Amino acid sequence: MEGRVFGLETPLMTALQQLLDIPDGEAGNGGGEKQGPTRTYVRDARAMAATPADVKELPGAYAFVVDMPGLGSGDIKVQVEDERVLVISGERRREEKEDAKYLRMERRMGKLMRKFVLPENADMEKISAVCRDGVLTVSVEKLPPPEPKKPKTIQVQVA
Repeated sequence: MEGRVFGLETPLMTALQQLLDIPDGEAGNGGGEKQGPTRTYVRDARAMAATPADVKELPGAYAFVVDMPGLGSGDIKVQVEDERVLVISGERRREEKEDAKYLRMERRMGKLMRKFVLPENADMEKISAVCRDGVLTVSVEKLPPPEPKKPKTIQVQVA
């Protein structure tokens, strides 16, 4: 809906209206000016801010505990991007029923997402995920500590 309908035709309202009309990835102005964040970026940023998580370091692993209410294991994705970024995501959709009308909606709908940069000693081959009672636990095992280097002994010859 345009701002001028309500008498709000200000530069700010015009800029907001233009932002809402620009699809993701489209430059729009053609003048080479710097564009603001895309809708996808804003949506992901909101999802990350609204998704609670705990990170624990255990003796042999790291544990990432994320609340994923109302999602089944098929609705949750656990991925590793850029070799060291753990991405946990999912989306909770509204249940549509023809004969039901919402009087109040307080539970969060939409995308759930968290990203974590994994430490150097994380074993990328040993990642597991378990979802129980709406709580996802992702375990990333640690690599064994490197063996301490033994000093090299050089035999001294008498000349």
